Amino acid sequence: MRRRILLLSVGMTTLVVLAFAVPLIILLRSTTANDAKDQARYRAETVAYYVGDKDHTADDITAYLQDVSKDWSGTVSVRMPDGSTLGNPPPGGVPTPKPVPADFDDDDDDNKKGPPKVGDADYRNVGSGMAVDVSVDTPNGPASVCLYLTADELYAGLVPRVLILIGGSLLVLLLSILGAELVSRRLARPLEETAGTAERLAQGDMDARAPTTGPAEVAKVGSALNGLADRIDEVIAVEREAVADLSHRLRTPLTALRLQVEALPDRESAEELNTQVTNLERTLTAVISAARRPQREGRVPHCDAVEVTRKRAAFWEPLFEDQGRELALDLPTPPAMVRSSAEDLAAALDALVENVVAHTPDGTAARITLTREQNGVRIVVADKGPGIPLGAGERGRSDRGSTGLGLDIARRCAEAAGGELTIHRNEVVLTLRSSTGV
Repeated sequence: MRRRILLLSVGMTTLVVLAFAVPLIILLRSTTANDAKDQARYRAETVAYYVGDKDHTADDITAYLQDVSKDWSGTVSVRMPDGSTLGNPPPGGVPTPKPVPADFDDDDDDNKKGPPKVGDADYRNVGSGMAVDVSVDTPNGPASVCLYLTADELYAGLVPRVLILIGGSLLVLLLSILGAELVSRRLARPLEETAGTAERLAQGDMDARAPTTGPAEVAKVGSALNGLADRIDEVIAVEREAVADLSHRLRTPLTALRLQVEALPDRESAEELNTQVTNLERTLTAVISAARRPQREGRVPHCDAVEVTRKRAAFWEPLFEDQGRELALDLPTPPAMVRSSAEDLAAALDALVENVVAHTPDGTAARITLTREQNGVRIVVADKGPGIPLGAGERGRSDRGSTGLGLDIARRCAEAAGGELTIHRNEVVLTLRSSTGV
């Protein structure tokens, strides 16, 4: 957004600068030409006064023209009363001198005194240049002075002026860029932070809050987003309390039911009912675990799969020792973060290890292996028992006296973590996706 604001500001400023610069360049061109004309008229009149002096001969005038041509731009030429031309005439020559009109009547003696009479300057275009013609009275009759300027000489002062204009325009453009940068930062930074807060909320970071500074409209959006986040936290808290209350309410009658089943005199019926109660309890545990799953709350869980596996192996180790089993661990040293909560992963591992304990003879060894992969981890729970029958991973279809619920719990954990559960004859493979940004 900052880039768009900056580009828009620079574009608008550029258009404004161009809108003023183009007419100014045209004006500068016209002004430069007028200044050159005025300077040429002044110099032509200066030569005319010299030519009109009765004491200056044709040789004097020629030497004078050569001297002034060294310091002046343009070429100066003079057409004398006898028709001869001194200096360097422009293309087309010097026009015929015109008599200088008298401004007032004087006697002949007075006319021979004072500076010579000089006529008004005439401007004419000669090719791509310009010539200034000035008539002057001399003792021998009227003479004509011509100063010719080429196009380059006529607009010789335009380049410095245009450079000054370009420099000023670039300075204005630079100032506009700096101003746009400051404004865009003031506008865009709170918006970017608000967008970042929304992304963090979407990723499950419910502690993220948007800034309430900056322009009023942006601050209002941030406040609204913070209010939404607070409301989400309230809803999550209420849901957690409801799940906890449900767990308490259901487990109490299940415990009472189990006690009553165990008190039945018919042991065969008691065992059958006890199995059903156990399955019901495990189903209830799975339902509560799913209700508490962080993904339902919009959160992205993560945990160290190495640490969770080590802790669950330590939990099952006493039972393995009592049954004469060996539980081997093959774990990497560094942590392996996965996209799963520690509770879900622990439940999945418990389900897989419990299957080994429940469906293999005492003394059967087992091994838990965790290896890193490119995008996650691979956990293998293997045993040396009779093997897992076909269909054991489907709930209610296991032929080893199980409902298949344990493997279903493990599968749900793997799928929630972006992985999968694969069942082989003597091993179950649990793949989990790595947790990014952790």
